[in-house]
Amino acid sequence: MSSAPRSDSVGRGDTVEQRVRTRLQAHLDVSVTAFEPLLGGHSGLTYRVRTTGGDFVVKAVPGGQQAIGRHDMLRQARIMSALAHTAVPVPSIVATDDVEPAWFAMEFVAGEALEPVLDDPAVEPGLAAARMLRAAEILPRLHAIDPRTVPGVQAPLTPDAELARWARTLGAVPPDLVAGGNRLLELLGRTTPEPITPTLVHGDYRLGNIISAGVEPVALIDWEIWSAGDPRVELGWFLVFADGGNFPGVGREVSGLPSAQELVDRYVGGGTALTDMTWFDALGRLKMAAIMGHNLRRHREGRHYDPDQEKLPATINRLIETGTALLAG
Repeated sequence: MSSAPRSDSVGRGDTVEQRVRTRLQAHLDVSVTAFEPLLGGHSGLTYRVRTTGGDFVVKAVPGGQQAIGRHDMLRQARIMSALAHTAVPVPSIVATDDVEPAWFAMEFVAGEALEPVLDDPAVEPGLAAARMLRAAEILPRLHAIDPRTVPGVQAPLTPDAELARWARTLGAVPPDLVAGGNRLLELLGRTTPEPITPTLVHGDYRLGNIISAGVEPVALIDWEIWSAGDPRVELGWFLVFADGGNFPGVGREVSGLPSAQELVDRYVGGGTALTDMTWFDALGRLKMAAIMGHNLRRHREGRHYDPDQEKLPATINRLIETGTALLAG
């Protein structure tokens, strides 16, 4: 359901909570009974809104932030609306509001969105393996969508452009925090694959962003960085989370998780084989190392104090070491 034009009574001085209450009352004929912050996100403010007509989730631009990049809430709402009648499981958008700070409301989907090797509570190993395999089977539904049919999509990045983007991110991190990173960059640069037909990509496809009911994915969430791109970049990122050994000090080993090859095979499902997946697996490790190095740098510079970032060096080293081993063998 799309929202109607905003009422003149909803102005910039109203809080997001007040505006949500007014909008849902006017357009869904429900009353808000609770407005509860949900913690853990990094791309805006998230709330669980309980109403007389069921529960919803609201995502809002933080006050004082510009609605760009990860904070562009309405861009997230647009992609989920565009996917509403496809085979990709997404929450239904029930209301949007473009008054600053912008927000949107979507249906609350029951289930679990847990990364088995990183999140608490721990997921039973058999269930974790089954969810991972099922997620690999579902991903082609997203990649089957021609990105040119999606409003607001930008030109896709080639593997060369992806590598250049992450080289810049890594280059902004002090070298001692990402030891060996330049060697991995060199190896990736030697054998950069040719691009294939771009698809629609989520950008952060993993179990932590998939609400599952039992084994079955029922909602793919957190669409902050969706784009057109090489589907192998997305799959390579997904593979990083299939091995708890990639995250010493911050993650856990989970017995019986599928191997990278098993996940790729499940993704392909008997169709055309994907080329150069070892390269994209290594790229995924470089990306994670660069992100973690950036976060650790911000903590040490006092820009975002978080003592847990001091647990990251072992994981950064492991990701770079294993990514290098994939290409140097």
